[in-house]
Amino acid sequence: MSTATLTHASALSRLGHALSDDTRTRILLTLRTGPARPSQLAQDLGVSKQVMSNQLACLRGCGLVTTTVEGRNVWYTLADPRLGQALGELLELTVAIDPDCCSAQGCTCA
Repeated sequence: MSTATLTHASALSRLGHALSDDTRTRILLTLRTGPARPSQLAQDLGVSKQVMSNQLACLRGCGLVTTTVEGRNVWYTLADPRLGQALGELLELTVAIDPDCCSAQGCTCA
């Protein structure tokens, strides 16, 4: 396997790791609509501030989100707008492969 292929695999593995947790996936999907503060994300997603802090640290470590400090506020955004587009396409692909995964009764895919 070439170095470029190993590098590409590593990059995709980081994305896969991020998406392997429902909370991290929900954070990324939420950030597609724009920047958000951790406290608002925690409230919107129904998790504790500590859980949110841990998950955002993981996403930062994976290079998928960035921060901007404005006064006492920290705003999180997707590291690249193409990530939001890719997540949307992955979601569309998931529904195309398994149309019943996101039924009216709630998502049945695990």
